Amino acid sequence: MTDIFLLLAMLILPIIAQIGVTSTFNKYSAVHASRGMTAAQVARMILDSNGLYNIRIERVSGHLSDHFSPKENVVRLSDSVYSSTSVAAIGVAAHECGHACQHAEQYAPIVIRSAIVPAVNICSQFWYLVFVLGIVLFQSPALMYVGIAMFGAVVVFQLVTLPTELDASHRALKTLESQYLLEADEIPKARKVLTAAAMTYVTALVTSIMQLLRLVLRVRSDR
Repeated sequence: MTDIFLLLAMLILPIIAQIGVTSTFNKYSAVHASRGMTAAQVARMILDSNGLYNIRIERVSGHLSDHFSPKENVVRLSDSVYSSTSVAAIGVAAHECGHACQHAEQYAPIVIRSAIVPAVNICSQFWYLVFVLGIVLFQSPALMYVGIAMFGAVVVFQLVTLPTELDASHRALKTLESQYLLEADEIPKARKVLTAAAMTYVTALVTSIMQLLRLVLRVRSDR
């Protein structure tokens, strides 16, 4: 019964979070900021005000595919964000600039996150194979626990990612307000968009913790 409950929660929670961020973004995409600047223009102003003149801003295809690439020194804004003057788009663009500022300042969680990426990539690709081998081929609880530990590294990565996302949103809202890039009554609307986006990371972490619990329960039930 516990396994079924966890599985259902793992399936339902991400759907709810995705619906939340999509509906919130769409709602406030219809609200145009009174200053009339595009998200790309706002991003350029935020980067320049922080001395990050070397970071480019590029358009990338897709919907909400926005991201900052520290290796390439570029903030990429999606089609639905780049040239939009909406409160939602400006909030998203400011958030990605927040990540650029984190890297420039060597913000501790993002330094840790970057350092563990290579190991986490390996663990995320092979943990399930190791776990299944422990079940099917060797009937080895030890090998199954190795697979669980590898998946645990993924959970740790998500745990470190969460504060970086929350901090980037905090920086974004603070900058939008202090530099008067949005009006006072527009800030709460941008906050709702960024909060909905943050919930997808919270949900991802909770879902992974549930999966980790399922794996541990599976090993114990087989013993």
